[in-house]
Amino acid sequence: MAKSFRPKARRPRGFEDRSASVIRAERALVTAASAVYERWGFEPLETPAFEYADALGKFLPDEERPNEGVFALQDDDEQWMALRYDLTAPLARFAAEHFQDLVKPFRRYQFGEVWRNEKPGPGRFRQFVQCDADSVGAAGPAADAEMIALAAEVMRAAGLKDGEFVIRVNDRRLLDGVLESLGSADDTRRMRVLRAIDKLDRLGLEGVEQLLGAGRKDESGDFTQGAGLDAAGARTVLGFLEAAQAKGTRAEITQRLASAAAGSGAAGVEALGEINAILTALGVSESEAVFDPSVVRGLGYYTGPVFETELLVTPTYPDGSPMQFGSVASGGRYDDLVARFTGQAVPATGFSFGVSRFAAALSALGRLDAAQAAPLVIVIAADKARMAEYFAMAAELRAAGLRAEAFVGAGNMGKQLKYADRRGAAFAVIEGEEERARGEVQIKDLKLGAQLAEAMTDRDEWKEQKQQFAAPRDGFVRAILGAVTEC
Repeated sequence: MAKSFRPKARRPRGFEDRSASVIRAERALVTAASAVYERWGFEPLETPAFEYADALGKFLPDEERPNEGVFALQDDDEQWMALRYDLTAPLARFAAEHFQDLVKPFRRYQFGEVWRNEKPGPGRFRQFVQCDADSVGAAGPAADAEMIALAAEVMRAAGLKDGEFVIRVNDRRLLDGVLESLGSADDTRRMRVLRAIDKLDRLGLEGVEQLLGAGRKDESGDFTQGAGLDAAGARTVLGFLEAAQAKGTRAEITQRLASAAAGSGAAGVEALGEINAILTALGVSESEAVFDPSVVRGLGYYTGPVFETELLVTPTYPDGSPMQFGSVASGGRYDDLVARFTGQAVPATGFSFGVSRFAAALSALGRLDAAQAAPLVIVIAADKARMAEYFAMAAELRAAGLRAEAFVGAGNMGKQLKYADRRGAAFAVIEGEEERARGEVQIKDLKLGAQLAEAMTDRDEWKEQKQQFAAPRDGFVRAILGAVTEC
């Protein structure tokens, strides 16, 4: 007889199972950010997981590569659909589709899963959650300044304190002016220069210089094609970066850039001046937002001001080694995305963060206290014939705002208490025949019991502690709430 097929239990590479603690942490972060967006007058929007592939732009498939960069499939009408790779491209499609009916600026926020058909690696997943806020139809630096201030408030709402984060701000037109002066402003070379500068923090000036010229070979032997600038051109770009990185206030840096700006760079300097005035009026300090012309962002669709949010505190793993997170949030102006559909420029600016990465950093820093669930109480099934009563007790606990369950599995009281311990329950409620006769229940404080067991070596002393106490049946919920408050 043929053996029945048994598939191997395994996950596809780059896709993660998320535990309860991770989910709660991510929900807490999204809730905090959403509350900020609502206060600032942004409206929620939800777009579908699938978009037509030709609407995505960045990873646009062709007939030979219908699944390049995205997860795509062919609909029954032979059109290619793809899972969205971010939340900005669907927003551009939505804005173009409903352009005449939208009140502009159209201010929306959205959070949800995105998918990327890329090679997975440490910290790089094929499915993750993003959270965005955008203004479509908002021209001028004022809207960009609002996004930067919004990002700062989200950081604070997430639990970060002064000095624990910084938002680095630039305007891409500054470097465009430098490239124009070199006669090197064509799109291909421009993007290679921008991507080279985007690696400054990782590769240093020497690595960037190689990428501005012929190219660079990394430690693995892989070669990255350079921008092809000659030595004089590369020195000009590097000189601009070195001068721009000199310390100073936002106003001082703007003034310094104004003396060196050329061509379209002058518009960038003017934008930074207005952004500084608005940030100052909104109370965004010099330590929270700084001007840093080395920030360019890797994506090709940005057209003006750009910014990145960096953690200034370093979370650590349990062994004390540092966690590396890089930028935890970013954004900027993109005036050409909607134009792919409408044929005319539509100004837009936005802010986005990867929820999983940011939540992991905040959890490691102990900044997501709100992610802790309400205490869990397990009602022990001491007498299987009285399950209805145990369910009623659990319902009373839930009505009081606690998490509670009546035990429905198999096992004696010892096994049930072990189950409660493994679930991380705070309390176990026991009502056996003797307790019922006295009109009371026994409440076992499992957290306190675990702490005492770890701290004490004298068994008699441990027995004297009140990790278990009696309470009236009609007042046991109040007793547990009181114990929770004391904790």
